[in-house]
Amino acid sequence: MEGYIHQLESFGAADGPGVRFIIFFSGCPLRCLYCHNPDTWKMTDGKTYTTDELVKEALSCKAYWGTKGGVTVSGGEPLFQIDFLTELFTKFKELGINTCIDTSGAPFRNGEAADATEEDKIWFSKFQKLMEVTDILLMDIKHIDEEEHLKLTGKSSKNIREMFVYLDKIKKPIWIRHVLVPGITDNDEYLTRTRDFIRTLSNVERVEVLPYHGLGAIKYKDLGIDYALKDTESPTVERVANAKKILECDNYTKWNQ
Repeated sequence: MEGYIHQLESFGAADGPGVRFIIFFSGCPLRCLYCHNPDTWKMTDGKTYTTDELVKEALSCKAYWGTKGGVTVSGGEPLFQIDFLTELFTKFKELGINTCIDTSGAPFRNGEAADATEEDKIWFSKFQKLMEVTDILLMDIKHIDEEEHLKLTGKSSKNIREMFVYLDKIKKPIWIRHVLVPGITDNDEYLTRTRDFIRTLSNVERVEVLPYHGLGAIKYKDLGIDYALKDTESPTVERVANAKKILECDNYTKWNQ
């Protein structure tokens, strides 16, 4: 099976436990205003790889992973290519390699919902198989407010919340990473509501605050796309500390070392 891949990174230290080999998938359904990888939006802009080719690339770096490391898939949005991803992770698990998905959750379809369509049920069945070969997920709550989420990403957050609930149900470990953007997510009311949602989950192992930066703006210029946040500054050190306090980041200590 072949998939569209944007790029590979051999030494990632902030994308899951330990040192990781990172595979950036192409294709994403969201259009987040602060996205720093707009060049990953179109799936077919990526280079095609077979799963065997990616396994070979990853194994060439295995000596650096130590006892906690492994492979992380990011994007773009990995779940956009769920069949390819499941085949890839199945091969990694056969080799005893730790697997991690960095996902927005946007493609999730709840096959257990009362109004689930046949397509929803088929996709959900595939997702269940993928979770059997996935050790941990990195997820971000783009925005806790539905209206603001639509403004920020162009899509609803309903199915994303349903994915959080399902992962909690099956006790699949997750890390939550929240992007702090002045004027958008850097708001005490929204942060408090985000904290309250996180408190409903029992499978959260780590909560991080990621300060917004505009370093990806040059990519928008190169692609001829208007960058909506070009006048937005990074949050201050004080506001980052405030967000970490409200989100109770220090309460999630398993991976704080």
